[in-house]
Parts: sequence; C-alpha cells; structure tokens
Amino acid sequence: MWYAIYALDHADSLEQRKAARPAHLDRLNRLRDAGRLLLAGPFPAIDAEDPGPAGFSGSLIVAEFSDLAAAQTWADADPYMAAGVYQQISVHPFRKVLP
Repeated sequence: MWYAIYALDHADSLEQRKAARPAHLDRLNRLRDAGRLLLAGPFPAIDAEDPGPAGFSGSLIVAEFSDLAAAQTWADADPYMAAGVYQQISVHPFRKVLP
C-alpha cells in the first residue's frame, strides 16, 4: 500500500538539511530503484522554485510499504530526523486515484 509521509521542518534548519541531504536522497533513491517511490520533494518556505536562504518548511514522500508500522519505522529513521531538520513526521495510508 502507498503511504504519505508528511514532515515539518524546524525553523532555521536549512544548513542541517543541506548537510544531511546526500544520505536522505540515498534512501529515496533506493525506494525509487525498488519501484516503491511515487513522489518525493520539499515544500519551499516561500513561493519560489528555489527559495534560497528562506529554505524549506517540510517534505512530502509517497512510497509503498508493507504496512503502516513499516512506513512509520522508515520515516523515523530518515537522516533529516537524526540531523534535527524534521520536528514532526506524520504517516498516513494513501490511495492513488489519478492520474
């Protein structure tokens, strides 16, 4: 089943985000390579493709896991959590309808 992982960043965590980004992307690429990643990306803190020093306010990942507990365990182990980027993560079952 698909699960939506919605994460909110701590304020002023852009430098921590930059430092942990390679490890974060590595995990996402492994999901993608396994055919289990529907989408992933950050929320710019301002209305701009590249928010510059304003940074990001969080992230959204939609990926396939065996169950909610597996999705939550995966999300809790994200390098952004360990680096202090994310202040909160919520995981919800997701049903893709379109496209």
